[in-house]
Amino acid sequence: MDALKLIAQDCLRADKPVVAVGDTVKVYCKIKEGDNYRTQIFEGAVIAKQHGGISESFTVRRVAHGCGIERVFPIHSPLIEKVEVVRHGRVRRAKLYYLRDRVGKAAKVKQVR
Repeated sequence: MDALKLIAQDCLRADKPVVAVGDTVKVYCKIKEGDNYRTQIFEGAVIAKQHGGISESFTVRRVAHGCGIERVFPIHSPLIEKVEVVRHGRVRRAKLYYLRDRVGKAAKVKQVR
């Protein structure tokens, strides 16, 4: 068991991004196309965080062309270049799954002043 913990500590990211639920973030992730890599930006609201060491992740939701898209990003993945916080949201829940049912302005998260 200790050997697994040592292997997991080697894979942990030193510059761990600090994101909170309700924040609007830009995630720069690498996409492999053939032999080359390109950077794709996914911008949306953080609706959930999963804790747990090496398997820590966060879920980002955006609405594109009237269709809701959610992606789960592992925090310690080498395919994530950086995470920028665009704005901080004011929420009172740990999981914002209720945003899935809302449309338009009701699906927005209020900004911290």
